[in-house]
This record gives sequence, C-alpha cells and structure tokens, in this order.
Amino acid sequence: MSRKNLLSSLHGDSTTPPPHSRPFMDAGKSKPMTAVSKSLGDLNDRSRRANEIERRLAEGQTVIELDPQLIEPSFVQDRMGGDISGLVSSIKEQGQHVPILVRPHPEKPGRYQVAFGHRRLRAAFEAGLPVKAVVRDLTDEQLVIAQGQENNERQDLSFIEKARFAARLKEDFSREVIMSSMSLDKSTLSIMLQIVDLLPAELVEAIGPAPGVGRPNWQQLAAFMDKVEEPSEVCTYAEGLGHLASEERFRQTLAHLKPINVEVGSYNMLSTPDGSRLAQIKNSRSKLEITIDKKSAPDFAAFLIEQLPALFEAHQTTKRNKKDV
Repeated sequence: MSRKNLLSSLHGDSTTPPPHSRPFMDAGKSKPMTAVSKSLGDLNDRSRRANEIERRLAEGQTVIELDPQLIEPSFVQDRMGGDISGLVSSIKEQGQHVPILVRPHPEKPGRYQVAFGHRRLRAAFEAGLPVKAVVRDLTDEQLVIAQGQENNERQDLSFIEKARFAARLKEDFSREVIMSSMSLDKSTLSIMLQIVDLLPAELVEAIGPAPGVGRPNWQQLAAFMDKVEEPSEVCTYAEGLGHLASEERFRQTLAHLKPINVEVGSYNMLSTPDGSRLAQIKNSRSKLEITIDKKSAPDFAAFLIEQLPALFEAHQTTKRNKKDV
C-alpha cells in the first residue's frame, strides 16, 4: 500500500483540534488545499472555524501544527533510538515536509499519541518547533497497522527492530493483524518471534539496531545463545563494546560466541577483538599447542600461565556439576 493511500484506508471519525493548535497552510499545496485555506481564512466566527477544521480533518486533508510536548509515543515501540541530529538540522533549515499521523490520546484528554513519525516528532521537539500533523480517530488496531505500514514503506527499520516490533504486537494483537501491519507471511513472522524469544532483551539493547545485519545472522546469534549457559556473561561482553558502531558490536558478539573448531593437523589463528594477532593453535592427535606472540601480547602469556591451574579447576567443577544433574 502506498503512503498516499495510507490515510484513506484508515476509517474513523476526526477530532477537533485543541485551542492551542492552528491550521498549517502551505502555498505549495494543491488547488483543493488552496480552496480550504481561503475558506478558513474567510471564517471570522471561531466556532465556524473549528467546525470547518473538524470537517477537513475527517477527510484527511488538513495538516495542523501541534505542540510536540502534547504528543506521546505509540504504545508499541518500533525503534531503538539513534542519532537524529541530521534530521533536526534539516527541519530547522528547510522545515518539516512530511506530516506525522497522530490520534487523540485514548486516556488523556487534550493530548495525542503518534501512529507514525516518531523521529520527526523528536526532531521538531529538539528544534523547538511545532510539529505538523494529521489528527485521526484510530483504534489500537488501526494505529499499529498504520505504524507498521509506514515503517515498511520507509524501509529504514533494521531486521531486529522489526522483529521486536512484531513481538510487542503479539502481546495484544492476533497474528493476522501483525501480518497485515508489517506485510509479513506466517513463516517470516514465526522466525522473527523465535529470534526475539531466544535473545535476551539486554543483549539486543547492548548491540543496538545493527542496520546492516539481516535475518540469517540474527538467526545464527539466536542459535548460539540458545546453547549458552551464562547469557548474562554475553550481555556484559556486548555492553563493553559500546564504543563501537552497532553493526560492529553485533559482529564481535557473534564472533565471541562462535565455537573454535580446531581440526587435527590444522593451524588456526586467534585474534583480539580489535583484529590484532593473539595466538596460533596447532592441533595434533596427541596434543594441542598454543603459541602466543609475546610481541603482540607480552603480558598475556604470563597471565595465561598464572591462570591455567584455576581454569583447570573450573573445568573440573563444571564436569562434576554436570554429572550431579
């Protein structure tokens, strides 16, 4: 469904904007909008003016300006945050070209709730400007369908953001509504929900949206996490990568979880998280040799020798615990 048909597909009555809002008129609008602007400008009676705005809102044709502080996020989060400084600068310099869609807040009179346009709302707030919006009466189901369809058309949500959005919708809506909202088939939706179920929320938050990482890689990470005995250790590891970009945090977390399979007679190189050479492993039928480059990690060799007895004892304890289970 194209964006131009999105509003017309959502049925529901309009609402009268509060006294603090005012119609936003743009000289570049189409002829119907010009006619609306003229007719509203000729209305001197405040009551008739409000009625005209309400009628135009019902038709989904009028854009008004609202105070961002009166607008709350959707009850279902879709994004994981991110830098919007570029969008703030753009709105300050060029204005907001695309309005957001809001509904009257179902529980707080005089306030609103976003269906889509969260980043534009944040940017307008940070820029200290009113936000251009279309106000529609929407049910919860209509709101999440509008939110999901807008996200699909913009195609700027990462895979994991979409998967988490689907998981949150699952708490209150049927799978049919989720598939309609996000244009998903049953198989893809099932995979998304399974991935979110296997990954600790703390780990996903630590990694971030990872925009360049697709479904296969997230599936691999979820499969590894399903076998981890101490998920909190992995979460702590990922949190320690906060100085890196989100995609790199994902790559290093995945590498951290991948088992090291050393075949007999083979040589394997181990690297530090930043890619520096750490050690070489040689596996034969009778022994496993680890050669540490003292030039690259002079202190690590001594540390490893010192920790070997403790590591062996930890290994023995793990074996005993498994036998007792």
